[in-house]
Amino acid sequence: LADVYRSSPALGRYFRSAQVDYFSNENSTVLYQLKFSVPPSTEGFMENMMNPDFISNVLRQNIYDED
Repeated sequence: LADVYRSSPALGRYFRSAQVDYFSNENSTVLYQLKFSVPPSTEGFMENMMNPDFISNVLRQNIYDED
């Protein structure tokens, strides 16, 4: 997971760490925490780059690219 975000052209320079908070083999659930270091407030940065959907889509695109 850390390698995905570290190598992301969009988020790599902001990515700091990934930590698994919960893992279950029973139902294939993983809860994780991503940490980013963001620049001082710039218009639209938090709404666009740090949008949870955008961050999820970086991971989703990496999974699709692996197939």
